[in-house]
Amino acid sequence: MIHRFSRVALTAALLGSVALPAGAAEVFNRIAAFPVASNLPADKDPATETSSEIITATDDGNTIVYSDSPLGAIGFVDITDGKAPRAGGAVMMGGEPTSVAVAGTKVLAAVNTSESYVKPSGKLSVIDLATKKIEASCELGGQPDSIAVSPDKTFAAIAIENERDEELNDGKLPQMPAGDLVIVSLKDGVADCDSIRHVDVTGLAEIAPEDPEPEFVSINSLGEIALTLQENNHIIIIDGKTAKVTANFSAGSVDLDGIDTEKDGKLDFTGALKGVKREPDTVKWLDDNRLVIANEGDYEGGSRGFTIFDKSGKVLFESGASFERIVAAAGHFPDKRADKKGIELEGLETATFGDQKYIFVLSERASVIGVYKDTGGEPEFVQMLPSGISPESAVAIPGRNLLVSANEVDLVKDGGARSHVMVYELGEGEAAYPMISSAVGDQLIGWGALSGLTADAEKPGMLYAINDSFYSAQPEIFTIDATARPARITAALPITRDGKTAEKLDIEGITLDGQGGYWLASEGNSEKDVPHALYHVDGKGSITEQVLLPEVLLKNEIRFGFEGVTMVGTGDDATLWMAVQREWKDDEKGMVKLVTYKPSSKEWAAVHYPLDKSEKGWVGLSEITAKDGALYIVERDNQIGDAAKIKKLYRVSLADLTPAALGGELPLVTKEEVHDFLPDLKSATNGYVVDKLEGFTFDAAGKAYAVTDNDGVDDSSGETLFFPVDMTATN
Repeated sequence: MIHRFSRVALTAALLGSVALPAGAAEVFNRIAAFPVASNLPADKDPATETSSEIITATDDGNTIVYSDSPLGAIGFVDITDGKAPRAGGAVMMGGEPTSVAVAGTKVLAAVNTSESYVKPSGKLSVIDLATKKIEASCELGGQPDSIAVSPDKTFAAIAIENERDEELNDGKLPQMPAGDLVIVSLKDGVADCDSIRHVDVTGLAEIAPEDPEPEFVSINSLGEIALTLQENNHIIIIDGKTAKVTANFSAGSVDLDGIDTEKDGKLDFTGALKGVKREPDTVKWLDDNRLVIANEGDYEGGSRGFTIFDKSGKVLFESGASFERIVAAAGHFPDKRADKKGIELEGLETATFGDQKYIFVLSERASVIGVYKDTGGEPEFVQMLPSGISPESAVAIPGRNLLVSANEVDLVKDGGARSHVMVYELGEGEAAYPMISSAVGDQLIGWGALSGLTADAEKPGMLYAINDSFYSAQPEIFTIDATARPARITAALPITRDGKTAEKLDIEGITLDGQGGYWLASEGNSEKDVPHALYHVDGKGSITEQVLLPEVLLKNEIRFGFEGVTMVGTGDDATLWMAVQREWKDDEKGMVKLVTYKPSSKEWAAVHYPLDKSEKGWVGLSEITAKDGALYIVERDNQIGDAAKIKKLYRVSLADLTPAALGGELPLVTKEEVHDFLPDLKSATNGYVVDKLEGFTFDAAGKAYAVTDNDGVDDSSGETLFFPVDMTATN
C-alpha cells in the first residue's frame, strides 16, 4: 500500500513544524557551525574555495571526515567538544575526492582522477586516521562517486559513475563508457586491491540500459548493497558476498499537487505536475528489508520528496509534495528553482537514537534538514533544522546524541558565506528553529525576503512586515503574531495598483499612516526602471499615492536608496523619516542622509548621519523606527560569519534634529549606541552570523523585535532570524 499525506496529515505535519514540543520532548538543535576554510593548508590563500560534501565520522564519534572536491582534499574536524569544533587539517589526495567512509582506524576515500568524460579513472585511497598519511591506493578502473563500508567492516562498495557530460547532447544518455559497481575486501580497514570485483549492472534499467550511471551505495547488516542509478531512474540490490544482482526495479514516478512550478518572482502553491520521474540520489537502508531514497532528480525528474521501498521494489511510502510545503511555510522555498526540481532532496541519513529510529532528509536548494520519526509505516515529521548553504550529506552519531551535516556551497568569490560543517544535538527542550513560520491551512502562505517591520498601534505582539524586490511579482504586507512561538505569519495582503499587482517596487520599509493604512519606502533602482519613491497604501493594500523623490535628491542617486521609513507626529504635523542605506554622490564618505517628507506640505529636508567605519566591505543603514522622542536606527556592515563586526542599533534624539533644506549643507546628528545585535545573531540558532539584519520595531507594549532578510533563499542559507530584542540594559 502506498501511504500518502492526506490533507489532515499534512496539516498535522505543518503544525508539528511550528508547534512547541510537549512536556519533556526531545528535539535536535544546532550547537555549532564550523567553516571548513579553517582547514586550509598554510600554503593556501584564505580565499581558496573549499567545500564539505560527503561526510562520515570515526567510530568513537569524536572526529568528522569530509570530502572537499574543489580543494582536492579530505578534511578533518575534531568534535570532541561538539559545541566547539576544531580544525583537524586536510590531506591532499592527488585528485578529486568524491566520497569518504571510515573503517576502524582507516579512512577510505574514493578519488576521481579522470582525464575526460570519455577516459574516466579513479582510485581508492587508504588514509591512516592517526598519522593522516595515505598508506595505499587501488585503481578502480573508472570515475567513482559514492563509497560505503559494510557494517561488519569486511568489504567496501564503490559506485563507479563514469558521469555524463551535461553539455553533450543536452546531457542525454547514453554516453559511454558505462559505469558499474566495485566491491573490494577489507582487512583492518585496509583495501585488498587484488580482491576488487566489478559488478556489471548494464541491461537492467529501462532508461539507457547500456549506460548505467551508479550514484549512491548503502549496505545493510546482511551485506546487501542498495545502488541507485540516478539518471537511469533505477535501483539495484546486490549481494555483497557473491557480487550477484538479486533484485532491480525502476524508481518510478510520482504525481505532485499543491506546488509552485514557475520561476516568476512569486510564491504560488497551487500548481501540479504529473508523472515526474524520481531519479534518486542518496539511498539508505532503514532495516534489512526497507530502503529510503532522496529523489533529487536530474535532467528529467525530481519529485521533490523521498520514497520508502521494500527491497523487492514495492512502494511503502511516498512523501510527495508534503515536505516541500513544510519548507515553504518556514520561508525556505527557492523560487528560482520552482520550474526545475523545487527543493531537490539530495542527502539522507538514518539512525536510531535510544529506541527511536529517525530519517533525516536534506534539501539541497532549500538548505534545510527534515527530521522524521520512522514508525514502520508513514514517517512522522517532527521538525526542520536550519543548515548551511546546500547540505550535501549528514552523519548521525547516536552514541553522542549528535547529527553532523556537510554543506557544499562556498561563496567566497562573491563575498558570501563559506562552506560549513554543522553540528546538532538531541536533547530535551524546545526547537530553536524556525523562528517564524506562516499559518497552516489549505491556502499556504509563501513568504521570504522580509525587509522591514512595523507594529500595530494598539495590539501588543501584532507586527507587519514587507517583502523586497526578490518577489517582484508578489509584493505583500504580512501580518505577524509575534506572541506565538515560533512567530506566526497569519495573513498576506497583496500590494496593488488600479486593481492589479503593483509593479516596479523595491519595498524596504513600512510604517503605519495612523488612518488604517501604510506608508512604504521603495529603495529604487534606476537601472531596472524601479523608482526611488514613497507609496501611500490603504488598508486593502491599494496604492493611493506615489511620491517620487525631488530632483535635488535624484540627481545624485545611486541604487542604494531608502531602507526604512517611520512616521513622527499626527495629522498635518505628521512627518516621515527615511533612512538612506549608502552614501549618494553628494555625500562625504561615511555620511548618509536621514530624509524627511511632510505629506501635508510636501516638503523635503534631511540631516547627515555618521556611519561606523569598517575594515572590510561597506557599512549602511537598514531600518529606522520612532519611539518616545527618538529615532532608532539599524546600522550594519555587509559581512557574514566571523567577518561581521557591525550589526548595531543607534538612537538619535528627535529634539536634537533640525532637518535642513535639500541641496545645501546638512546638519550632522549625534548618535548613541543602544544595542549590539551580534550576540543575538550568533546565539539565535548557533549558526554563522548572517549579514542582512533589515527589520526592527517596537510593538504597542514597547517590546522590541528584529528580523533578517533571507534573500529569497538565493545564494543564501534561507534562514530568517526573528527574535525579541532585550533592551533592558540600554533603555
